Amino acid sequence: MENVKLPIALVAAMAVQLAGGVWWVSQQASTISGLEETVSQLGSRMAIEDNINLKRDVEANSTELNHAFEEVDDLWDEIAGMTTAIGEINKIKQRIAVMENDLKYIGRDHIGMMDRKGGAK
Repeated sequence: MENVKLPIALVAAMAVQLAGGVWWVSQQASTISGLEETVSQLGSRMAIEDNINLKRDVEANSTELNHAFEEVDDLWDEIAGMTTAIGEINKIKQRIAVMENDLKYIGRDHIGMMDRKGGAK
């Protein structure tokens, strides 16, 4: 190994390549570091945007649910009104039935009276 003679140009070329390799690796490390920071910022930004979108969607859904509950309450009120109206109609029908029954008996009782009046003339 003592007799190994390397040309100075070869040693210089190897040194330049080694320095270039170190410089290139350091540039790649810097680029990767910058990209990691960018990805971290984008991740944080996306998390914030997702949170804002979630809050907006929850508020919109809450509004829709409140509107639906109001409509259901209105329908229950309408059903209650219809039930009351049907009850009143049934009461009127019962009164009419009683009056028809009374008129039938009154008419039957007075049929004989009409015949006697007609014969007296």
